[in-house]
Amino acid sequence: MAAAVNGSTSLTRIGVFYDGNYFLHVSNYYHYVHERRSRLSLKGLHEYIRQQVSQLEDKEVRLCRVVDSHYFRGRLSASEASQRGNLLYYERVFDDILMGEGIVSHYLPVKIINGRRQEKGIDVWLSLEAIEMAFNDHFDVVVLVGSDSDYVPLMRKLNGMGKHTILLSWDFEYTDEEGHRFSTRTSQDLLEEVTYSLPMHEIIDDPSESEFDLNRLFVPKQFDKAFGTKPLEPTEPVVIPPPINLEDHDDIIQLDTDRFESIVLSIKDGYGFIKYPPDNVFFHFSSLKDFDFEELRIGDRVEFKIEAKDNGRLTAEEVFVLEN
Repeated sequence: MAAAVNGSTSLTRIGVFYDGNYFLHVSNYYHYVHERRSRLSLKGLHEYIRQQVSQLEDKEVRLCRVVDSHYFRGRLSASEASQRGNLLYYERVFDDILMGEGIVSHYLPVKIINGRRQEKGIDVWLSLEAIEMAFNDHFDVVVLVGSDSDYVPLMRKLNGMGKHTILLSWDFEYTDEEGHRFSTRTSQDLLEEVTYSLPMHEIIDDPSESEFDLNRLFVPKQFDKAFGTKPLEPTEPVVIPPPINLEDHDDIIQLDTDRFESIVLSIKDGYGFIKYPPDNVFFHFSSLKDFDFEELRIGDRVEFKIEAKDNGRLTAEEVFVLEN
């Protein structure tokens, strides 16, 4: 690395690359599920990254600088976003936050593929940008906020260039009040390719082991209100409905033995319900595919898989937002 060659007083340049959809997924977890009930702070993450690079590379913090940071995500068109309440405003607020932290945003349009709204090409774009900048020697350490095995080739390429790589990863599993189980896991292949892996879920839940004030990793409550979040509401009971006669519900379509099309009936704090009489079907924000929960609206048409949990309750999994 450049830092090792030029001596201990040289600057260690850090490049940070965010898989935006993954970052929002993790941030939603801390906002809706975790006891902290707060979103991740980009400013706090950058401060934490600098401190960690300082420790891992045995350099002073003042010599560890984030010189490049990039955020990649699929996004709805302006015309679609304008029809979704205050979504355009909230997107602008988030863009302001990115700009304030010097993070360059990269957006691709959410595409309609086989009727589903899907985010495509983000991992490829992120990888190409990271490789080009590394090749041109923009930085010494590359930090990835992501979890997908699609980033394994990127890490192998960066290893071949002699760059040190750091992965910020989150693994979590939990059961909600209704007995629905959810989990997020980081690719083991990806973990094996990086120089350093920081298991953020463990670090956050055991602050006694960290020299960094982990409260700075989260947005203060008074500022989180800018995103229009709602207070927690009690979960509605969900019970297994008897088979319905689809002829009586022409807006519900059975696609397969366990997959259906219907509409979103209600959206609450991190979860909602899809029309499937008589009691409708529960879904969780983490069940959405290639779509952020904050962008979902009542009346959106969705395709989903119905699963019965251990407690006998129904839940919607693999939920795709469709073209209305």
